[in-house]
Amino acid sequence: MTQKNCRVVVLISGEGSNLQTLIDESAQGTLPVSIEAVISNRPDAGGLKRAQRANIPTHIIDHTEFSDRYSFDIQIIDAILKYNPDLVILAGYMRIMTPDLVNRFSGRMINIHPSLLPKYPGLKTHQRALENGDSEHGSTVHFVTEVLDGGPVIAQSKLNITNDDNETTLIQKIKRLEHKLYPHVIQWFADNRLALRDNQTYFDGEKLQHPIIIE
Repeated sequence: MTQKNCRVVVLISGEGSNLQTLIDESAQGTLPVSIEAVISNRPDAGGLKRAQRANIPTHIIDHTEFSDRYSFDIQIIDAILKYNPDLVILAGYMRIMTPDLVNRFSGRMINIHPSLLPKYPGLKTHQRALENGDSEHGSTVHFVTEVLDGGPVIAQSKLNITNDDNETTLIQKIKRLEHKLYPHVIQWFADNRLALRDNQTYFDGEKLQHPIIIE
């Protein structure tokens, strides 16, 4: 049975193209979520304007104003808890999170990463795929754990790398994949089809042996 009003909080650091997709699909009624707030660690994040245009509450918690990662994450936790979300969505959130933050929302926090994990955790994923001569590339949605980009995988989308591709073209192509992939996974969560148990992803009550591939 669909959870008609899955409450979500979105964390961003940049332009927020994935955020915009979620805003649009929520407004159109094609994604059963209510975006309660958008939180950014960067005051200049373009995604803040996207949220404001949609009348979504925004919060800026500038990480440069904190002496350490733990005190910063305490403020992030407090800001999230004000909205009592069912799901915390990382959409280009470029901060390494403390165990306190990750564990506070364990099983209720997901991230999208521009590589076919476990390949290429971290940054410069497109460049690394090209430098290694990979024939395919893609994006992965996973539950967030204490391991950077290492949480249990939920789903992936893939594309073939062509001879004409460079870092710029791959960024554009991967974004288009992500704008379809992320809403799929969020829909599953809203429909109560996803769960994290014993550091394993379960889909419709069955443990996933491999990522679900979204064409």
